[in-house]
Amino acid sequence: MQFEIHISSSSTQRYYWKIVSGSNTLATSETYYNKADAERACESVKRNAGTSPIVDKTVTQSRRW
Repeated sequence: MQFEIHISSSSTQRYYWKIVSGSNTLATSETYYNKADAERACESVKRNAGTSPIVDKTVTQSRRW
């Protein structure tokens, strides 16, 4: 698995990153004006993702009729 920095087609937000495993893209970021901002975002995800909880938003709450 690796992070890749790419150049976007946007003229105002030039860079974005992807997390790639083999030929599969696992995640794609928002776009960033500065390459350094995209790199910092990659580092933040690397630091924090392992400790983040999984929150299941598909569980329905009890309905009131």
